[in-house]
Amino acid sequence: DQVIVNIDKFKSRPLDKQYSVIYLDATCIPIRRDIVAKEAIHIAVGVKMDGYKEILGYSIAPTESCVIWDKLLKDLQSRGLEQVLLFVTDGLTGVENTILNNFPKADIQRCIVHVAINISFKVRVKDRSDILGDFKEVYTAPNKNEAIVKLNAFCAKWESIYPKVTTSLNQNEYLLTFYNYPEQIRSSIYTTNLIEGINKQIKRKTKRKEQFPSEGSLEK
Repeated sequence: DQVIVNIDKFKSRPLDKQYSVIYLDATCIPIRRDIVAKEAIHIAVGVKMDGYKEILGYSIAPTESCVIWDKLLKDLQSRGLEQVLLFVTDGLTGVENTILNNFPKADIQRCIVHVAINISFKVRVKDRSDILGDFKEVYTAPNKNEAIVKLNAFCAKWESIYPKVTTSLNQNEYLLTFYNYPEQIRSSIYTTNLIEGINKQIKRKTKRKEQFPSEGSLEK
């Protein structure tokens, strides 16, 4: 019962008005609701202007959903959050619109690792090494102009074989946002690795239990 009080305090505590970066990602944990199934824990991690990192909030739902992200972002606003320079997301379809509806002035970066994983799923095994190597040249280019050149070369090379892959990259306006920021921090903002590390900690803490009997027990 004391833990529940702490949970309520944590979820309602005031937040800073401004954060430099907020990472959004979900991880799945088994919960019993009549039957056992993995459910998505939506987690928002913020980096303050002084570089301090903190979990801002979370929400549990059967599947990752833009509706849940919208509610979570509105909850953060109700607790004092006003401005975010950059959101880094896992690339859930529609999540960018959800972010901009709540924070219209924010920049958005689609996680490069998730983009690469999606590419690997859409190509033949024999081509994966080559196509991912070519894609790596895009996001490791020294500047944005060079990255665009590399992206155009990537699309020209692979368009005839994998048109859906090249089309999705060309239409992804949040692929190279990180180049607008200083070189020293780019590697920390073009992926959701920061929050993935937190997810791994959660998995280590929860793996002792094969399942949780309720949402409340998982929160504890």
